[in-house]
Amino acid sequence: MISGAVFYLACAKSPHILEIRDSGSGRIYHRRHLEEGGEFAIEFIHSVNQSPVRETFAAEGRMIRLVALRFYSFGAGIPSELEEGWVLGRDGDAMLISGFDRSFRELNYIVGTVSDHLLFIDGEELSLRDLCGANAHITLRLR
Repeated sequence: MISGAVFYLACAKSPHILEIRDSGSGRIYHRRHLEEGGEFAIEFIHSVNQSPVRETFAAEGRMIRLVALRFYSFGAGIPSELEEGWVLGRDGDAMLISGFDRSFRELNYIVGTVSDHLLFIDGEELSLRDLCGANAHITLRLR
């Protein structure tokens, strides 16, 4: 035993692992390190208005916080009224809503069959259809 020694681990940011799993079987399709506060986005083509929608999220503890919603036109599932604290802005030709106070333990998607779902993380663009297969029911969760 070493007396008087102090051992500690100093981390400015807590690393997480973002996992993409099959919602039914639990099969892991992909894992990626993500720092505390690190962001990732899921983009897909809206089934009604046929334009891109990008949802941006951040890692906070074991929760996934919605940061922003970027879209080109309103349709089913796109907020048409701002709640308290939300901010509507522009990002080029797109509309951008930020200021959300919503966090999730997990995110669930069904990967597109006609158009793909894309994961943007660490400057990379990953096709979820290539990674998981069209029509795959997937869950994203932080570990």
